Amino acid sequence: MDTVIKVPLYDANDRCVGRVPYSDNLDHWDGHNYTSGGTGCHRGIGKTRTGQFYFVHGSQWEGARNRASICTEEDAREAVMESGNEDLYERLFGEPIPDLA
Repeated sequence: MDTVIKVPLYDANDRCVGRVPYSDNLDHWDGHNYTSGGTGCHRGIGKTRTGQFYFVHGSQWEGARNRASICTEEDAREAVMESGNEDLYERLFGEPIPDLA
C-alpha cells in the first residue's frame, strides 16, 4: 500500500488549518534535476475537498520542513499556466489552458 505524505496547510495568518497531500507537480526538469527554482527546492499545487487551492513548498535540505499555503484561484491558474502542464490545468480547472494566439 502506498503511503500518502501529508504536510501542514497554513492560511494567510500563518495558522495551521489542516494537512494536505505533498505534491511536486509544478517541478520541471532543469537539465540535471526536477526542481522549481533552486537546488533541492520543490513546488506543487493542489485543491482541498472544500475547493481551496494551495501551494506545496518542499525541500530536500536537512532541517527544512515541507509545508503548504493557501493561495487564490488566480495565483493557482497562473502557476500552472507557467508550468505548461496542460493535464494538471485541465484536472484542476476543468478546461484547457487558454490559448490567446
